[in-house]
Amino acid sequence: MTIQPFPREDQDFIAQAEDLLEECFPHAYGGDLARQQMALCLEEDRVALMAAEGDRLIGFVGAIPQYGVTAWELHPLAVTADWRKKGVGRALVAKLEEECAARGCLTLYLGTDDEFFQTSLSQGDLFEDTFQKIEHIQNLRSHPYEFYQKQGFQIVGVLPDANGPGKPDIFMAKRVGKA
Repeated sequence: MTIQPFPREDQDFIAQAEDLLEECFPHAYGGDLARQQMALCLEEDRVALMAAEGDRLIGFVGAIPQYGVTAWELHPLAVTADWRKKGVGRALVAKLEEECAARGCLTLYLGTDDEFFQTSLSQGDLFEDTFQKIEHIQNLRSHPYEFYQKQGFQIVGVLPDANGPGKPDIFMAKRVGKA
């Protein structure tokens, strides 16, 4: 497996990335939306990295500069099903941290939606006792927030009902640059 900058002109890898978005996020990137998302991911001001095994794309990650360049949003991270839990996501995130820090990033952050009631944050009203609920979060059905915690990210907030009633967005962040 190699981790490298995403070749922005390679139509084969772009098509594979579009398919991977649909595989990982079928509810969000069906049809033409995957193509549109990849066009955004490959814009010049963004960071786009890929993991490949020969000519096969097995994962990719992107980042969007925010707040000037001091905070970057990790978006998206996708790994093909047969390569999950084998260190691909971890390697992509680690390389992304290096790339963003080299561009002046102090904080790398992300939103990880709980659209399918996978955490205890989707149970009840998050406008009540918000911080206690965050402190006592439980992973009910393999929500990816625990993956990000293992990479050193912390939950820094939530947006209740961001994806509909009882479907919050969980915000996580990690310091990657020198303050």
